[in-house]
Amino acid sequence: MEAHGAGLRRVLVLAFCVAGIWSAYIYQGVLQETLSTKRFGPDGKRFEHLAFLNLAQNVVCLVWSYMMIKIWSRSSAGGAPWWTYWSAGITNTIGPAMGIEALKYISYPAQVLAKSSKMIPVMLMGTLVYGIRYTFPEYICTFLVAGGVSTFALLKTSSKTISKLAHPNAPLGYGLCFLNLAFDGFTNATQDSLTARYPKTTAWDIMLGMNLWGTIYNMLYMFGWPQGIGFEAVRFCKQHPEAAWDIFLYCLCGAVGQNFIFLTISRFGSLANTTITTTRKFVSIVVSSLLSAILCQLNNGAV
Repeated sequence: MEAHGAGLRRVLVLAFCVAGIWSAYIYQGVLQETLSTKRFGPDGKRFEHLAFLNLAQNVVCLVWSYMMIKIWSRSSAGGAPWWTYWSAGITNTIGPAMGIEALKYISYPAQVLAKSSKMIPVMLMGTLVYGIRYTFPEYICTFLVAGGVSTFALLKTSSKTISKLAHPNAPLGYGLCFLNLAFDGFTNATQDSLTARYPKTTAWDIMLGMNLWGTIYNMLYMFGWPQGIGFEAVRFCKQHPEAAWDIFLYCLCGAVGQNFIFLTISRFGSLANTTITTTRKFVSIVVSSLLSAILCQLNNGAV
């Protein structure tokens, strides 16, 4: 009976993590689309420095995790030391940047198609680099989810969009996606290894370590020289406070989402987390399609 109760609590915690990750990142996706398409101010300028969002999110998540550790008196004694996250911090900084860069060379559905197989490199890196063993049902689940999301992405892609994938830069786009997946796989496998070596590591410990190094690397990249894009992004936010508010909400969603992500990793491992975030892409596409249809109807009604 006690084992049954523990199993039920574990299921409820997992369901709580799924709800938190989906809600936070689906809304964050809406904000990201707004920031990338909206025109701000009377001059109608766009916010072109989307990479700055990574740094802003790192800073907010770093402060958030530090506050949570202090408020809940969670000591890091016995947890993974902050310096052990340096390598995962590098790959976690470069990987997402490559994913964004890939959109310049391939379509969004093509990118979703490529990244829907994210669980595969996570398992490969875990096995090859850290010797992690996965069960047969986990392998089956991985290929079923990757295949399902890939099929959905293909069905959502028009023949016109598919024809664009033959663009001469398509190999570069897919190459960037491959590197993005490889870096993500190493990041997740490293996090699994750290939680295995340091069992007392909490979700907030992981969040603090990852965002500390992410902040350091992104600060060097964006403010390390006079022409760094960080200076231009800050000037834009000063000129357009509305954009700064959207960025703050974006970062807040990221902080909430990361809290659930690292809770999932610390309790269930990176493979479970990757499964949740991969299926979230499917939901994001559905939400994006519904919002686009609603906006189209509103615009037609206003004419």
